[in-house]
Amino acid sequence: IRVRPLTCTETRRGDRQVVHSLGDGTIHVSATSPLGFGGGLWHPLSCHHPCAQVSAAKHDATFGFSAVFDAGTSQEAVFEGSGMRQLVEMAIDGFSCTVFAFGQTGSGKTYTLMGPLAQTETQPAAPGLLGLMQRSFTCLLEQSQSRGSGLALSASYLEVYNEQVRDLLSTGPPCALPLRWSKTRGFYVENQLSVDFESLEAITDLLLQGSQRRRTSAHALNSHSSRSHALLTIHIRSQAVSTWGQSITPTTRVPQPSACPSKQGTLCFVDLAGSERVKETGSSGELSVEANNINRSLLALGHCISLLAKPRGKRTHIPYRDSKLTRLLARSLGGSGVTLMVACISPSSRCLSETLSTLNYASQARRVTTRP
Repeated sequence: IRVRPLTCTETRRGDRQVVHSLGDGTIHVSATSPLGFGGGLWHPLSCHHPCAQVSAAKHDATFGFSAVFDAGTSQEAVFEGSGMRQLVEMAIDGFSCTVFAFGQTGSGKTYTLMGPLAQTETQPAAPGLLGLMQRSFTCLLEQSQSRGSGLALSASYLEVYNEQVRDLLSTGPPCALPLRWSKTRGFYVENQLSVDFESLEAITDLLLQGSQRRRTSAHALNSHSSRSHALLTIHIRSQAVSTWGQSITPTTRVPQPSACPSKQGTLCFVDLAGSERVKETGSSGELSVEANNINRSLLALGHCISLLAKPRGKRTHIPYRDSKLTRLLARSLGGSGVTLMVACISPSSRCLSETLSTLNYASQARRVTTRP
């Protein structure tokens, strides 16, 4: 769990801090007055959770997670404390690894993954502010050098905007790419661009170039709101290395070449667009259409998570085909991969409903198991 600081706007209008870290992965949410926006608590990711509808009289709750990072936690501490370094190592060893960042709009998802928004190829962010992605790139390249084995690295970068899959690395005008399925590959994007890289500068440039093409807009809760879900995937292929063994016969020893099998792993970063209520964001026209599509895809994701959280013997059909997002994430959610989920929340009393719903969803997501 990542708790962002109160913003200047929230402080000026007198918002109270309702989220408190108790240590040892425990977090407490408490408010001493009824909610100003009335009704139940709603969140598209957790609508199938029995605690998704919480009355104003039941707004105190305590949750336990693998780790909780409060507002004063550095980016480096989040990287080391979340297990991100171990995930990079597993990807090098051939596992399919995924990192999710989710939460309401303006909760700090993109900052956690990438760092400050005001960074370009010519004006990079300060080293201490770099997010999980850049730190993972550095770790990946360092591990490649220290292991002494050649790694072939490439990257692809997609966004899901209004239920259309777009290539963020393509320099041409945005166009929808077909999403296919096969028995051997599962769901995959046809004509997706994959770019090879060998240095930290090269992959960082790809990240920034793709992020600049991602759809963003401003609304009442976020001046730089992502209007699409973004997926950056690093493909890691370890090249086969020949070694020399010895074949022992009754009369002689003869050196014989043998080859270590190559491994293919992936490291996928998923920056989900934030859930939002149109009434609170003041969205209209195109922004309203985008918000509806965002919430609809998050609803489908929440439904899949809800079913996957059940014991394997009690699961029914998992409706991955309900949205483009869940199709792309099918392997990460219920397949053979390893997944880290980072829930980003606001400590503001004004965001209490979304914060509680995000935490309820995160608690449910913890029960999902995969088979690496």
